[in-house]
Amino acid sequence: MDDLTIARRSLLTAPLLAALPIAGAGAAGVDPGMTIVVPPDRIPWAPLYDFPTDSAEQAKMFGDIAQPGQYFVLIRWHPGFMSAPHWYETDRLCVVVSGTWWVASGEDFAPESTVPAPAGSFVRRVARTPHYDGVKRGEKEPAVIAISGQGPITFHNVQPGTKGWREV
Repeated sequence: MDDLTIARRSLLTAPLLAALPIAGAGAAGVDPGMTIVVPPDRIPWAPLYDFPTDSAEQAKMFGDIAQPGQYFVLIRWHPGFMSAPHWYETDRLCVVVSGTWWVASGEDFAPESTVPAPAGSFVRRVARTPHYDGVKRGEKEPAVIAISGQGPITFHNVQPGTKGWREV
């Protein structure tokens, strides 16, 4: 092989060889410095406020509801439990991930007046307005709700001194 053939072959293959690291970069997986993935079995579920065991849990996924800035939490309501009427300082943007979430507005607790929000529903909780929600007894599964908003927020029970939850 002469020098001209080697030079020509190098010119033709150099761009292909240079592209190999780029083409293979996607096969390496996710860089945890750029994309954070939390599988379902690793979601950090914890009790919600002082609610009874197996009534409701939360998973803090991003930020902190008690600190300034954006937060993102998951709430899981189990059948037979609802929150007492309460409000928060800022809007909360909610998407029902699974199950049916039963929601209502107002200061008077009337679970029979709640409206179903099935999986895929969007619910906006307007700042400083009383509301309550949960999952009615008889539902086959818990409801999981993804909630985002701006902190800090505090759970303001409409009836201070009473429990923040109700068994229904």
